[in-house]
Amino acid sequence: MARDRMAPGDAGTAVVAAGEGTVAKALTVLDQVASFGRPVRFSELLAGSPFPKATLFRFLQTLTGLGLLSHDPDSGFYSLGVRLVRLAHAAWNQSSLAPIARPHIDALSAEVGETVHLAQLDGAHVLYVDKRNARVPIEMFAQAGKVGPAYCTGVGKAMLAFLPAPERERLLPLMSFHRFTANTITTPAALEVELAAVRAAGHAFDREEHEPGIICVAAPILSSAGRVMGALSVTSSTARTTLEALAGLAPVVEAVAGRIAGEAESWRFPDLNATQMRRTG
Repeated sequence: MARDRMAPGDAGTAVVAAGEGTVAKALTVLDQVASFGRPVRFSELLAGSPFPKATLFRFLQTLTGLGLLSHDPDSGFYSLGVRLVRLAHAAWNQSSLAPIARPHIDALSAEVGETVHLAQLDGAHVLYVDKRNARVPIEMFAQAGKVGPAYCTGVGKAMLAFLPAPERERLLPLMSFHRFTANTITTPAALEVELAAVRAAGHAFDREEHEPGIICVAAPILSSAGRVMGALSVTSSTARTTLEALAGLAPVVEAVAGRIAGEAESWRFPDLNATQMRRTG
């Protein structure tokens, strides 16, 4: 089982600003329940909740009634509800790159013999939407469905580097810059220097920044207009390869990312493409 490698305060729980609506507050409660990674008691939720006891209880009751949470009356535990499984499955098919990228990451993993990750940005975090294990799997944090920090992962830096500057500046204050290893980038200024290098190279590295012994090379998945759609990485360990060897795979990773982007763009915007063809035809 993958280890929890989120930083303190990085569990994905949103901070609710004053004036935010009911939906945002309900999502905060869902995020908090999800961040535990296990069934959780009311007292545990209350200890870290931005809401008063009565408000939190009301949200829990409403979310349970909607099937978004499940409550065991015998143990008192809350957990994510089965309705979220249906919604997640629909989102995976409709909104993630995973269905389109699947044959490409299958082929890439088979070609290089290493683990391949597919990720998309989730605010200041990365959401791993798919994964193919190496021929000889190694234990690491990243798993499909897991959320990790963007500032110290290869896929995260690959995506952050190609965001418009205003969007990147908006996300920087949301990052914890927790030091996971001796190589972790821990300041916005250092991250900006790193991201400039990523833009120049066209790919990013994880130099044991999130987990000791885990290294990767990653490339952004960009639309024809330069919009960040996701990122792709080849990941291994220092026990069996080197960063120099992974750097040699950068052109392959970039090429696969480009093919995924081309297919994803056509799939995401079929009506727009048809309209443009009618206008230019």
